[in-house]
Amino acid sequence: MAAALAWGVKQSFRSYVTGSGGSVRADAGAAEADDGFVFAADGGDLAFDGEGRPRGTGRFRGALAFQAHGGLLSVSFSDPWVEAGPDGCVLSVADAGGRRVPFAKLDAAGAAVAADGAVTLPCAITLDGMMILGDHYPPGTVLDPVTVRI
Repeated sequence: MAAALAWGVKQSFRSYVTGSGGSVRADAGAAEADDGFVFAADGGDLAFDGEGRPRGTGRFRGALAFQAHGGLLSVSFSDPWVEAGPDGCVLSVADAGGRRVPFAKLDAAGAAVAADGAVTLPCAITLDGMMILGDHYPPGTVLDPVTVRI
């Protein structure tokens, strides 16, 4: 994988949407992958130490849209960023209104570094992420891990 962010959001959510006859669309720099989505790198100063602890911000581009039940379930967000700061690391996204919000907390202490340099970070949904996904998963619910290659 070239410089990119790979993330499945939440496998059970994707399965629910498609299993109920809904659709999942990835575009604007995002593409579907076997286990989720890949977002194209879009700059920033994100770096990882040897143990996978991030510092700085990595910007990625792409948009996801999930729709089901004749539009009653409609979720969209775009442009995930990995942002590491003094209070921890988050995956932020632009919500449907274009506002940047922290979608998930990333667990830098649980980072795994692959032989090819890709870093996988466990992640859990925040209150803002819960609101984007339609209030179905309470804050702290484990999401699919985020894998970053810079």
